This record gives sequence, structure tokens and C-alpha cells, in this order.
Amino acid sequence: MPGRGVRSYVLVHGAWHGGWCWSRVAPRLVAAGHRVFAPSLTGLGDRAHLFSAQVSLATHVDDVLGLIEAEELGEGLVLVGHSYGGNVITGVADVLRERIAHCVYLDAVVPPPGATRWRWADFNTPEDRQLRLAGV
Repeated sequence: MPGRGVRSYVLVHGAWHGGWCWSRVAPRLVAAGHRVFAPSLTGLGDRAHLFSAQVSLATHVDDVLGLIEAEELGEGLVLVGHSYGGNVITGVADVLRERIAHCVYLDAVVPPPGATRWRWADFNTPEDRQLRLAGV
């Protein structure tokens, strides 16, 4: 049973990183007794081989939602998003509002007040996806 003040952290990387970018942060949180998850998002980082024209912000939100469900993470979650990860954690918090204790935006995109994942501009426009698929 986790001690008082122990939290589950989900660390979400930016657009051109992978879960590895949290390798110096995660051990410190674990040493403090917290549970830490730092997934690599579909099509990015060490999962870049999964990139396709269908990968979008919604895909990344679903990646994190899937992790939270698979790990059976309950209330009191702390979501940390770096850069583009700010969009992702906002989408997750929009779906799981009652489970989220804090959203931490670390040098991140902070959507304007009232924006949700369905109204916030998706960084994966069709043009952006085609450029990345072409290797530009």
C-alpha cells in the first residue's frame, strides 16, 4: 500500500522525443516512493517506426489513456507534459478529470482556457504528416 503523499506520475514527452527523455527525472520520483510511467508515444522516439498519416494528437491521448487503464491507475494522478506533451496531458485530463490531481506543463504548450482535445489545434495537420512521412 503506498504511503501518504505517494502519487502515480505519467510523464509525457515532447514531439521529437521518447519516454527515454525522462531518464533523469523518473528515478528521483521513484526514489521518493512514487510510481512513474514514461511511455513513448506512437510514431515518436523509440516508436517512430509506427508513424503513419493516421497518427495524431488523438492517437497520443489514447496512448496515455490506454496506459492509465492498463496500469489501473486511480485517483490522484499527476500528469507532466513537456512541449507538445502539454497538448496530450490536456486531452487526457479532459477525459479523466476526476482522476487527475495535477497537470504540470514543463516548457509545454498550454491550450487556451476552455480548449479541449477536440477543439485544440492538432499539431498533426495532413500537411505536417506528409512532410514527416517524406522525411523532410
